[in-house]
Amino acid sequence: MPSRKPFRLLLPTRPLLLGSRTLVMGVLNITPDSFSDGGKFLSPHCAVAHALQLQRDGADLLDIGAESTRPGSQPVSAAEELARLLPVLKALRHRLKIPISIDTQKSSVAEIAIGAGAEIINDISGLKHDPRIAEVAARYRVPLILMHIRGTPRTMQKGPFARNVLKDVVSGLRRSACVARKAGVRRNQLILDPGIGFGKSFSQNYELLARLSELAKLGYPLLVGTSRKGFLAATLAQSGLAGAKGKPAPAEDRLFATAATVAASILHGAHIVRVHDVREIVQVARVADRVWEAS
Repeated sequence: MPSRKPFRLLLPTRPLLLGSRTLVMGVLNITPDSFSDGGKFLSPHCAVAHALQLQRDGADLLDIGAESTRPGSQPVSAAEELARLLPVLKALRHRLKIPISIDTQKSSVAEIAIGAGAEIINDISGLKHDPRIAEVAARYRVPLILMHIRGTPRTMQKGPFARNVLKDVVSGLRRSACVARKAGVRRNQLILDPGIGFGKSFSQNYELLARLSELAKLGYPLLVGTSRKGFLAATLAQSGLAGAKGKPAPAEDRLFATAATVAASILHGAHIVRVHDVREIVQVARVADRVWEAS
C-alpha cells in the first residue's frame, strides 16, 4: 500500500496539515442546476443552514460553488456567481469554524470571495479558463487546488477521451502547476485533483483511482472527488442495481458506491476527499485511515 506524504499548507488564519489523517471536504452547491443537489441550497438561508450542518457532521473543509460544472452545463457571469456567493459568505464569516474553499474558474470571483472569508481557491479548469486565478492565490497567499479537466463542462463528456488517461492527467496537472508556480504560488500551497468524471470515460475513472499512487509521485497532496458521480450510476446499472424502471440510480442513492471509491482513494494515497454526504463518509474515512495506518 502506498505511503502518504505529509504536507503543511498555510491558510490566512491557520495551518492546514495533510497526511496524518484524511480530511473530508463537504460540498455546498448554491446553484439551480448542479447534477446532485441543484436548487436545494440556492437560498442563502438554506445554504447557511446546510453549511453549518456539514460542519456538525464532521467536515474538515467546506467547498462552496455558485456555478454548476455538471456535464453539459452553461457558464454564468461573475456577477451572478457573486450574487449567489456573497450573502452566504457574509452569513458564515463568524459562524463557521472550518476553512472555506471557493470553487470558481474566475479570478475576480476568487479575489472577492477571499476578501469575504474564503481561504482556499478550487479551480476545476486547472488555470486553463482564467490563469489569473494563480496571481490571486499568490497575492493573498492562499492554497490553490488545481483539477484536471479534458475540455470544458459543456463538452467534456462528448469525447474523444485520452488514449492514455494517466499520461494525460499527469501532463495536464504538471502544466497547471507550472503556470501556478510562474505566477508566484509556492509549491507547498498547491493541491492536485485528477478530476474524476471530468472528461474521462467510466473505465478511466476507475483506472485513475487505482493508480493514484502514481499521481502522488508529482510531489503534491491529492484531492479526490467521486461523490455521487455518473460513473457510479453506470456501474450500478451494469450490475442490475439501477433505479426505478431501469433508470440510473439517482444521485442521492449512490452513497454506498461513493463510500467504496472514497475508501479506495484513501488506501491509494488521497489526502482530501470531496463529498456531499459528510456524516457517513467521515466514518468511512476514519476506518480507511486505520487500515492504511496498519499497512
